[in-house]
Amino acid sequence: MEARKAGDSFITMNELVLPNDTNTFGDLMGGKLMYWMDIAAYLAAAKHCNSACMTASVDNLSFKTPIKLGNVICIEAIVTRAFTTSMEIHLKVWNQNMIKQSRELSNEAYFTFVALDENKNPKKVPAVIPETEEQKKYFDGALRRRQLRLILAGKMKPDDATELKALFVKDE
Repeated sequence: MEARKAGDSFITMNELVLPNDTNTFGDLMGGKLMYWMDIAAYLAAAKHCNSACMTASVDNLSFKTPIKLGNVICIEAIVTRAFTTSMEIHLKVWNQNMIKQSRELSNEAYFTFVALDENKNPKKVPAVIPETEEQKKYFDGALRRRQLRLILAGKMKPDDATELKALFVKDE
């Protein structure tokens, strides 16, 4: 299986925030944003592996700024690293006010997707080749983030997290 460039998985998705997307304060509901982010992450993952995929996990999602009714959100998603059957996708959400012509980063998150074959079984995915400095930064941190996810999910013992231990435990 031939490795693929990270940039080849990059997608941009835009959504207009309409009244049915907002809460009583006129702000975009968090669940709606998560729904759109899940779609964007799926598109990047499927583009990378040419396969159906399923969400395996979502990392911390913090809301930095409210997204108002009438604004446009731009979601950027890219596969940062691939493991055997899973891929980490980094997402950035930009809050755009079309009237004021302003744009600010509203959210960031990491999603993990697993590639599936026609029988819904996990299948191998191509490796990722990072090219830009930003892509290399995300690629290098992906193994630590993966180990943390596995520990929190109870699928890895903390003592087995070699990448994380290297951050905290000094060789004597």
